[in-house]
Amino acid sequence: MDKLIQGRAYVLGDKVDTDQIIPANYLVYDPSKPEERKLFGRYALCGVPPEGAGLPDGGVPFVEEGAESSEYRIVVGGRNFGCGSSREHAPLALAEAGITVVVAESYARIFYRNSVNGGYLVPAECAERLVEQVRTGDELRVDLAAGTLENLTRGTTHKLLPLGAVVGILEAGDIFKYAGSVGMLG
Repeated sequence: MDKLIQGRAYVLGDKVDTDQIIPANYLVYDPSKPEERKLFGRYALCGVPPEGAGLPDGGVPFVEEGAESSEYRIVVGGRNFGCGSSREHAPLALAEAGITVVVAESYARIFYRNSVNGGYLVPAECAERLVEQVRTGDELRVDLAAGTLENLTRGTTHKLLPLGAVVGILEAGDIFKYAGSVGMLG
């Protein structure tokens, strides 16, 4: 797990659900096949409405037409990010698009656990409402060790909530690697 993540932000609103993150019609691809796995990245967030969940940055595509990944590296979301169905493919799609961290006010439990257990991305939380302080395209630096998100474009710093007990899983790479490293697997 990288403890320092820097890149451009893509900002979404509240209740971004798993069908917006990766619509059901793209679940026909097999993530165990590398040529199909990358298609999850190509179609990540293509289900978000054009108005961008009601935010002023709406209409900016997450993945450009014909590209296989996004130019954005950090997703900033509002409340209940990843709600909806228990779709493991949602954090996988974001990871395949190049996202390593999502910073949101809160998460749907299943999205949070799928993100951590699969080792796809870091689900960081911020007590502040960042979707009104960060804009799509802002250059951000997330320092997981310090627990901060710095907006380099706007010159602001925001405190992240501690990751807690999931750090070991994230550092190991996924739940199975973690279980093996602590002797939980035979």
